[in-house]
Amino acid sequence: MVTSGCEGAIIPPSDAQERPPGGQGAAEGPPAVDVATAATANGQELRDYLGTTRPHREVAVRSRMEGPLLALTADVGDAVGRGQVLARLDDRLLATESSENAAAIAALELEVSAAQAQVGEAQARVEEVRVQVGQARADVARFSDLVGEGALPERELETAKSTLAGLEKSLQAAQQQVRQQQDTVAVARKRVVAQRAIAAGSSERQSFSVVRSPISGRVLARVLEPGSLAQPGSEILTLGDFSQLEIEVRLTDRDLAAVRPGLAVQVRLDAFPDETFTGRVTRISPTADPVARQIPVEVTIPNPGGRIGGGLLARVQFAPTQAARVAIPEQALSAGSQRRGGRGGAGQPMAARSTAPNPSASNGATGGSNAAGAATTGQVFLVQGEGDSAIVVPQTVQLGDRSRGQVEILSGLQPGDRYVLRSSGPLQGGDRVRLSFISQTANP
Repeated sequence: MVTSGCEGAIIPPSDAQERPPGGQGAAEGPPAVDVATAATANGQELRDYLGTTRPHREVAVRSRMEGPLLALTADVGDAVGRGQVLARLDDRLLATESSENAAAIAALELEVSAAQAQVGEAQARVEEVRVQVGQARADVARFSDLVGEGALPERELETAKSTLAGLEKSLQAAQQQVRQQQDTVAVARKRVVAQRAIAAGSSERQSFSVVRSPISGRVLARVLEPGSLAQPGSEILTLGDFSQLEIEVRLTDRDLAAVRPGLAVQVRLDAFPDETFTGRVTRISPTADPVARQIPVEVTIPNPGGRIGGGLLARVQFAPTQAARVAIPEQALSAGSQRRGGRGGAGQPMAARSTAPNPSASNGATGGSNAAGAATTGQVFLVQGEGDSAIVVPQTVQLGDRSRGQVEILSGLQPGDRYVLRSSGPLQGGDRVRLSFISQTANP
């Protein structure tokens, strides 16, 4: 809707007689006019949308292990910090399991040491056989020379060769034994690594017995009490992050047209009647409620110190998205626009000079109209000068929305311009006028 700043008294009918066609009658004097000053007015009313405050985030603190709940260190309403201990669960079974895992790791490490010792023995055997093989090869070479000289029977050479072949096979067997013992060591080490992983998992599960806060905020609810048996996934506490507050309001599709993410809003809380909070639109739901046909819109306001709680009634006002425009009473469009016999041409008002029939001429329309038939242009008379020097000048204006007897001026009239609200007779550009006592005078 649009509003305006001034309305004056109606001029008595006796003062509104038509003047002679030849001009302003000297006996009658200039017509009397009520003058108003153009002022801006918002194109929409600020409406309250009701919602309820809620924390920026709600987090359910859950158990990650099975065990009796031994203690809770926070109650509803308490402020908690990130990492603060909130609860403790019984971890005796996991402590026993951790001890068993430590013993198993120690036993496996002993197996690794024993296997490494066997590898060392096998390597020593390989070196021993390798020396024997070298000696046997030297004997075969020496016996071959002696047999060639006839100093040694050939059977001695064959015996040396047989001995060498046996020692070479023993060397291969000793080397294979080393490789087998090395594989045993690798397997034993893998078993140690696996057991350590099991122990680490057990230790981690044991750490779950201490429940810590994942955020900084306040406790909203206690779901379990000390003595309760907690299962993996059981909710223990509910926390809320009150560094910011969220408010959900519901808008119709028509109201939503002027709302966008990031739009500034004003929020008033009944719990703080003397304060107004500034927030912003942070989320607009892509779907409307199928029954109410309303779209949820999320508004976020800062909450320094967390002094504002959740569940409070909030009244949200969306700031207008359009700049304020000038608005005037509709009657100003027809002030002084009556036909004046015998006066034509360039000096006549535009409504009087129109040659084509115009159904809106009676209310000051001077041009086209929109699809609904409402005039889109009109004429007002601007007032220039003061006292006996005051004259009127016709001005074409672009018209906008109309509501409650007011019309929005899109162009042609600026805030502070003085215009004729009512006239005792027809007006024409350049006419002198008398300002009524209720007229708004020009600024000094």
